[in-house]
Amino acid sequence: MAKIKLTKNELKKQKEDLKRYRRYLPMLQLKKKQLQLEIVKVYHAIQNSSSEANNLRSSVLKWVDVFAEGVAIKELCKLEKINVEEGSVAGIDIPVFLNVEFSQKPYDFLLTPFWVDQGIQAEKEVLTLKAKLLIYHKQMNVLREELRIATQRVNLFEKVKIPEAGEIIRIIQIHLGELQTADVVRGKIAKVKIERRKEALRA
Repeated sequence: MAKIKLTKNELKKQKEDLKRYRRYLPMLQLKKKQLQLEIVKVYHAIQNSSSEANNLRSSVLKWVDVFAEGVAIKELCKLEKINVEEGSVAGIDIPVFLNVEFSQKPYDFLLTPFWVDQGIQAEKEVLTLKAKLLIYHKQMNVLREELRIATQRVNLFEKVKIPEAGEIIRIIQIHLGELQTADVVRGKIAKVKIERRKEALRA
């Protein structure tokens, strides 16, 4: 704690600071709670998308052996762009997945195996899930960093600023009270001296 100015002006300042800290703290706590809830939502979204990707892989494995026929699905279908928009959570900007754009090479429907259409669709679904997961992980990184900052601020207000301001106010009030008491005592002493002088003069 820095050196305290034991003055009425400092007392007023500390009371205003304390009032401001107590007003801001609930807002910071709310922001922290919102971020925690959003992190849980994004975590579940990651889990669901990962599960969906695993299920898709399992279903593809049932007929993937036909890829031995020599058709390179990945060459026919490529992810070109992941489209995102800016969202907001507790005043924080985060990327939000919109969709993906693919480029697809033309191929002869008569000369390629029947399963190629299904293979291309599966590849698109896998790439879309990977794109979603990429954006979810970016969201998680932003949210975790903001939660770290919000938690630090809540702790600063709860454990440092509010107790410190309260203690400073207590110290100043005690000091000013002692000064006031000393003034009263000095006044009484001065009054007694004056009375004695008057008595001495009358005598």
